[in-house]
Amino acid sequence: MNLQEIISISLIAIGIIFLIFGTIAMFRFKDFYPRVLTATKVDTVGMITLLVGLSVRHGLSFFTLKLIFIMVIIFILNPLVAHVVARSAYICGYKLKGEMDEESAECCEDDQMDWCATITDEEGGDA
Repeated sequence: MNLQEIISISLIAIGIIFLIFGTIAMFRFKDFYPRVLTATKVDTVGMITLLVGLSVRHGLSFFTLKLIFIMVIIFILNPLVAHVVARSAYICGYKLKGEMDEESAECCEDDQMDWCATITDEEGGDA
């Protein structure tokens, strides 16, 4: 094994470890907003590290240019899409369980609003 293979294998392994930790964090966090934040940051770092490892492994070639193009797309679009999803949830009135005001809590108790039922279902409460 030469130095190029050692560096590429270690970068690929680091990227896979980031992706595994991101998957574990998705199950560990219970609220929507921390899940979006964790998924965005960890997936972006993990995928870029993995693709850098693949680029080092294949050397300078047309395949490496394709990987760099994919890295740029991931670097720009992954946080942008997560921002749009989180902002749309915020604008639509999605609130965490601890942030519910009295009116929202009454709606959840009466099952008058579908989104309230969805919020309590996701958090393990009764709808």
